[in-house]
Amino acid sequence: MNRNDAISIVEPHLTKERFDHTLRVTETAISLAKKYGESEEKAELASIFHDYAKYRPLDEMKRWIINSNLPKDLLLYHHELWHGPVGSILIEREYGIRDESIKNAVYYHTTGRPHMTKLEMIVFVADYIEPGRSFSGLDEVREMSQHDLIKTAWMVSRNTINFLMSKQNRIYPDTFHAYNDLTRQLDGGN
Repeated sequence: MNRNDAISIVEPHLTKERFDHTLRVTETAISLAKKYGESEEKAELASIFHDYAKYRPLDEMKRWIINSNLPKDLLLYHHELWHGPVGSILIEREYGIRDESIKNAVYYHTTGRPHMTKLEMIVFVADYIEPGRSFSGLDEVREMSQHDLIKTAWMVSRNTINFLMSKQNRIYPDTFHAYNDLTRQLDGGN
C-alpha cells in the first residue's frame, strides 16, 4: 500500500489534531528508520496506521478484545491502551496488511514490550518525540534519538512509567517488561 492510499484511509478516522500528529510521527519515524537502517516503507506505513483505531467506540474496541486473541487483561487497564492492539487487528482485516512487523509496531506503539524490534522501537519513539509534542524532559529524549535508539526507547519507557506513577495510574505489564528488557540491553545484556 502506498503512502497516499494509507493516508486517505486513516484521515477520516482521526480528528484534525490527531491526523496532524500522525503525519509528524510518520516523518519522524522515516527519519529514524534512515538513521538506524530500518525499512523506511515499513516505518512509514506503521506510523500512518499507529492511531487508526484511536477514536473507535469503546464498546467496539472492547468487543474486539473479548472476541479475538488479544489479551483479556487489556480490559483491566485504561482504554487509551486498547487502540494499538485493536488497530493491529483492524489493519489486517480491513486493508489486508499482514506484515507482522508493521502490525506489531502498531500494536506496541503505546506500551512497548520486551524484545522490541528496531521497527517497533522506531514507532514507539517517534510517537513520543514528534515535533508537535512539548513537555518537560522531551529535548533530552529527542537529542538521544540522534545517537542511540535503544537508550532512547529506554528513556521513553522510563518517562512513561514515571508519568503514570505520578498520576497514580495503573501501568500495563508490557511497559514494565519493556523497561526491564531495555535496561538489560543497556547493561550489556546481563
